[in-house]
Amino acid sequence: MSERHSLPATSEPVGAELAARIDHTLLKPEASREQVETLCAEALEHGFASVCVNGVWTALVARELSGSNVLTCTVVGFPLGASTSQAKAAEAEQAVADGAGEIDMVIDIAAARAGDREALEADVRAVAEVVHRGGAQLKTIIETCLLTDEQKVLACEAAVAAGTDYVKTSTGFSTGGATPEDVALMRRTVGEDIGVKASGGVRTREAAIAMLQAGASRIGASAGAALLGQPTDDDAGSGLY
Repeated sequence: MSERHSLPATSEPVGAELAARIDHTLLKPEASREQVETLCAEALEHGFASVCVNGVWTALVARELSGSNVLTCTVVGFPLGASTSQAKAAEAEQAVADGAGEIDMVIDIAAARAGDREALEADVRAVAEVVHRGGAQLKTIIETCLLTDEQKVLACEAAVAAGTDYVKTSTGFSTGGATPEDVALMRRTVGEDIGVKASGGVRTREAAIAMLQAGASRIGASAGAALLGQPTDDDAGSGLY
């Protein structure tokens, strides 16, 4: 099964199979170097899919993960999505140059709420072209808590048309996080060839399994170790992460 695909509704991955679907995340603005280094060590220990950090830490994370199968993931236009497409593209280009293998960008949320598909596609395409040129993958955050179901579908369709590799529910910094219902809607919209990432408020193994069974192929969480039943630092995350 492709890593981007969802699990059968009755499947419950454990251990390494579950770890390989987790983006181990630290996005709080006051994160320290020591915390980022610990995040990387935990990701290497458990075999998480990636370490997801703010751009200032991209180069450090890439060095810490060098030689492993754990990817470096960086956010762009985060958390508001309200910067210009050109600024997002420049930010993504720098992140890829610094070693990011995955980019999580926030869409133009106002365009989604206005139903402006053309603007949405242009925004995502500007970043997708830079990311793919650098050999990385793009996840597009649509911030589900701010959209109606119709707007969620529009945002997902626009992101896929513009070349995204994944659609992602949430930043974890807005009014709500991932829900199984939103994940299922996004999976139905994008089909099986595009990844769906659930993020924001996924803090237990049970919550992670619910997201995967709803159609998620990746989970974003600061409590990655807790999802595996391991002790975790409650101060690791920020917002809903």
